[in-house]
Amino acid sequence: MKLKIHHTTRYRFEMPVTYALQQVRKTPKSSHQQKVLDWTTRVVGGKIELSFEDHHHNTTELISFDRDATEIEVICDGHVTLSDTHGVVGRHRGPAPLWLYLTSTPRTDIRAGLRELTRSVPAAPTLDWLHALSARIRDTIAYEVGSSEPCWSAEDAVTAGRGVCQDHTHVFIACARQAGIPSRYVSGYLMLDDRTTQDAMHAWAEAHVEGIGWVGFDVSNAISPDTRYVRVATGLDYSDAAPVSGTRIGGAGEVLEVQIDVSQQ
Repeated sequence: MKLKIHHTTRYRFEMPVTYALQQVRKTPKSSHQQKVLDWTTRVVGGKIELSFEDHHHNTTELISFDRDATEIEVICDGHVTLSDTHGVVGRHRGPAPLWLYLTSTPRTDIRAGLRELTRSVPAAPTLDWLHALSARIRDTIAYEVGSSEPCWSAEDAVTAGRGVCQDHTHVFIACARQAGIPSRYVSGYLMLDDRTTQDAMHAWAEAHVEGIGWVGFDVSNAISPDTRYVRVATGLDYSDAAPVSGTRIGGAGEVLEVQIDVSQQ
């Protein structure tokens, strides 16, 4: 399948920005199941200072804002072809060692609710166990748009009993790591069945299964990723794979608009 992606992020500020640097992670990864045919990033009201690949193999662009800017646009677009591997990404690639993905983070720290959830899934931690874990999380934590806070941890979502794809992913990662399975967060693009325009990127998890490699699990949609999913960035949790992160001086009264269009070609 060939997908066309157009992603615009627009910032407006009531007060001018004195200084800003943003790390942008919106460029898809090429791998055996997806190939990036072309991809461009343009900035209006700023410029790309440099581009590099981090230790998770994320293409990261460092963007600066023009001094005293009151409006910034970051526009990304391109084409990606995908083949269906039933969620299997394959063997682990460095430089980050596999054991790193057993590391707990503030968003995936194991506490009482997560321990109980992990224990509630019977049998040994195998591929079948991971599918059962995904189903248990989906049954335990209701998917509700706008029901959680961006800063929530996995334990917060378990306590609340509701969340979005970011929360489902953090809970899955935390429980899998508790069971001794290396796991990571994935952000990317998803072609929806009912519309082409969206206001946010999607999130899902990948777990490393002995003899298979990395396998994807989209808890929120109760499936493993297929040809509608475009992998962009991975990491220990959302903070490593966030589409945008950085620092800013000035720019009070921010208004953020995001428009993502994903369609089949």
